[in-house]
Amino acid sequence: MPRRAKVERRVIQPDPKFHSRTVGRFINKLMMRGKRSVAERIFYDTMELIEGQTKRSPLETFETALRNATPQIEVKPRRVGGATYQVPVEIKGERKMALAIRWLIRYSRARQGRSMAEKLSGELRDAANNVGATIKRRDETHKMAEANKAFSHYRW
Repeated sequence: MPRRAKVERRVIQPDPKFHSRTVGRFINKLMMRGKRSVAERIFYDTMELIEGQTKRSPLETFETALRNATPQIEVKPRRVGGATYQVPVEIKGERKMALAIRWLIRYSRARQGRSMAEKLSGELRDAANNVGATIKRRDETHKMAEANKAFSHYRW
């Protein structure tokens, strides 16, 4: 991160099927070792599975899951007079989305299941219904911020 210059954000290309930048970011995070076609296939198979199981628009389910998984507040360590305090701070928009996407993918990979598409569809459905490991992680983050509310005056 440069000290003086402003960081130029790359423009993420929308995905070819849904023409959504959010889906494009999700596929980029899902991708491993530069294999975009594999990541796209996993994501689109997931969308087909969700559509077959929920009888709703898969993109709507995806956006609901992402919205539910998005944290509003987190704690950051702040060193004051030799002691380190966990100070609750509000999260900016880009980071909120990045955390939600990262958590959804991490907990999808950790699930039991046959294929990554099945695991991802299960995690997205759970997140859309406000249950599952991703939602638990968001709640833990919020609880930690609530517990350390006394140190919020150390915010910088």
